[in-house]
Amino acid sequence: MSVRALWIISHEKGEHLSLRFARRFATVEHRAKILAGSSYTAVPEDNTVLQLLLTELGLSDPDKPFVALRDDCLYRQRSPALELRVDSPGKGMLWPVLAISHGPITLACLPLVDAPAEPRPALASLLSVSQGLTLLAGLQTFLLGSGSKSDTEVLASRLAMLPSVLLQVCPLGTPLDVPLPGAPSTPTVPTHAENQKQPAWKTGLHRGRAAVNVALIETVRSMQYGNRSRQDLWDVYGTVTCKCEVEGVLPNVMVTLILPPNGSPLQDILVHPCVTSLDSSILSASSVDNFDGSAFSGPYKFPFSPPLEPFRLCSYTSQVPVPPILGSYQLKEEETQLRVSVTLKLHESVKNSFEYCEAHLPFFNRDQFGVVDVKVSSGQLDVSKEKNLLVWGLGQKFPKSREVTMEGKISFSGPTPGPTDPLCTELTAYIKLYFKVPDMTLSGCSVDQHSVQVYSSSKQRIITSRELQSKEYFIWNSTGSAPVSSGQMML
Repeated sequence: MSVRALWIISHEKGEHLSLRFARRFATVEHRAKILAGSSYTAVPEDNTVLQLLLTELGLSDPDKPFVALRDDCLYRQRSPALELRVDSPGKGMLWPVLAISHGPITLACLPLVDAPAEPRPALASLLSVSQGLTLLAGLQTFLLGSGSKSDTEVLASRLAMLPSVLLQVCPLGTPLDVPLPGAPSTPTVPTHAENQKQPAWKTGLHRGRAAVNVALIETVRSMQYGNRSRQDLWDVYGTVTCKCEVEGVLPNVMVTLILPPNGSPLQDILVHPCVTSLDSSILSASSVDNFDGSAFSGPYKFPFSPPLEPFRLCSYTSQVPVPPILGSYQLKEEETQLRVSVTLKLHESVKNSFEYCEAHLPFFNRDQFGVVDVKVSSGQLDVSKEKNLLVWGLGQKFPKSREVTMEGKISFSGPTPGPTDPLCTELTAYIKLYFKVPDMTLSGCSVDQHSVQVYSSSKQRIITSRELQSKEYFIWNSTGSAPVSSGQMML
């Protein structure tokens, strides 16, 4: 698999869309020309590609929700494999252009397809599509890290390092590996292992100190209404990912998940096919059934023979008594102003140490911000007039009382920007929380570093980590209407 071209587009909030990085591989393009023959379509200039991509992804011309070439019912979009129609004498097409977006950047590449253009092959039959997406996902992790919160300086420094990284992981347009989320490492040297099957995109085994990395991430979602007639909802979803870096044949590994004495049993456990054996009682607990206090509560042992690439060992759900942050939001309309009152309280069981914590208050169906007379008891308030959004940065700690408040009035002026959102009309409004707590899980589940067993004669370095992060964490206006679900939240 080879890549004809690679592009990285930046779309930071409040900034102009721009092409931050572009790389073409002449040798791969020469092969594409030979393979395509008379149906060959050259890759146009980068500015042209940028405009075509932005139009196809709906990032350009926000005032034009309908674009005939993109939205016509006769044209079926096949995301993430896009088709870019080049305005050339031959009316050529670039396909498949792979694109993934996350945070402030969009990454795109044009892989070399070693198949006739007509009839067009099915995406599932093209190995270059999955391999191209693997490359983009690796570059995305390298540029942004594992978190969803962007850092402009870090992103700029990683983009500066990208040319040297591509020399290592994708020389002459052919991916050999995916980059690690850090500084460029030394090039991998191809080695031979008789009992090890290599993936097509990775030609060399790990060289260096052997390590087993186990990361436990719990994601919490919540819908809080502040109304006794409506039941608040929350759920916890956990994943355990592993990465084994050893030289030669990978050994067998045992990972054990441990719960505290008063912890709720894990439910809805799914495991990777590489797990060699498992107690059937581990898989029997389901959140759909009525809770049974006699359910298996650990320890949960997962013996497995790891694959070469990082993988998800298992996933689970957990029932916890309370959400990590309890909130109350009141928004009342007073003539031409809105009175805002917010209280957020961190539960005593949650570690008061955040990597980041923010509360976003959108006002989609209002005019532009006029006077914002709002005070917060802790943290910093940022007004984004472009998006009619209040961003309350709570920092890395709540005060000793574990409670923060926001009080004040907001007035609006000017024309209403853009289309309206039916969820934010009249008094309907919400707060959305974004936070990450390192070295903690809400269920109390953990991976003891000493409980990870590696059955190998060589010494392995064991690395374990855990974190709690939010996803779809809403606190609705208690004085307005809000969407209500009578069933259980599904992840």
